Amino acid sequence: MCLSRSSFAIFAAVICQYAVVVAPAQADSPKDPMNSPMWEDMREAFIGDASYQFDPRVKVIVPEVVENQAQVPVTVDARSLPGVQKIVVFADLNPLPHTLTLSPTAAAPFISFRLKVEQATPVRAAVLTEDGTWHVGGKFLSAAGGGCSSPAMARNKADWSLTVGNTRGRAWRQADGLARFRMTIKHPMDTGLAKGNIPAFYIDNVMVRATSGKVLAKVEMREPVSEDPTLTLMVRLPAEDRAIQVDSHDIDGNEFSSKIDVGWKQSQLNTRELQEMHP
Repeated sequence: MCLSRSSFAIFAAVICQYAVVVAPAQADSPKDPMNSPMWEDMREAFIGDASYQFDPRVKVIVPEVVENQAQVPVTVDARSLPGVQKIVVFADLNPLPHTLTLSPTAAAPFISFRLKVEQATPVRAAVLTEDGTWHVGGKFLSAAGGGCSSPAMARNKADWSLTVGNTRGRAWRQADGLARFRMTIKHPMDTGLAKGNIPAFYIDNVMVRATSGKVLAKVEMREPVSEDPTLTLMVRLPAEDRAIQVDSHDIDGNEFSSKIDVGWKQSQLNTRELQEMHP
């Protein structure tokens, strides 16, 4: 096919316009600081086509030495970022990468928990702020494998099902208006990957509320969260509340409910003084 000079000029202009649009998008794509072979898959799964950046303000803390790959402590701290809407935690090289999602409705963008890992892997947190941008932080976790494919320890006890859903915890109200609390829910958190045809069985939703019913935080959990999930959160509990309500359920439809009493941490402030500080 032959093009006239005018047709060729139009064709060239279209190609140039396309190049101008496409090339910058490729050039502006941030480079993964951990060079993970799975990063693009993780980006597509958890961020999609949204704007993102690798941000040191998103801190992911894991131990230097992992002693138990089925119970790896992980802390995500994004308190240096304003306007956090959501935190998605995932491990690139886990067979089940998505670990949990925190929606800090009335809470600090902070969570601590324990993770199962199948092999050494980057552990990341993607934090969505109110401007629609994702901020990604992470740390490479050097660990032996097998955490995701090991059966839960509870399976060794004949009466394990009698304690499923039992919740215990402690909470401390702080002078900055936040209540820091730590809770443990008894549950095998089966991944479905262990030998013996043990199906997936895990808590998939934890709702943290004030006694008025106001939602303070929501945690969507997945299979890689460790057996007997232990979570640490910081919520903005109303001054008059003396307890935190925790409601959760698992994928088999079981529902669990508990109240955690709130005390003071290194403070002699009473409720009236707190109300004056945080009207």
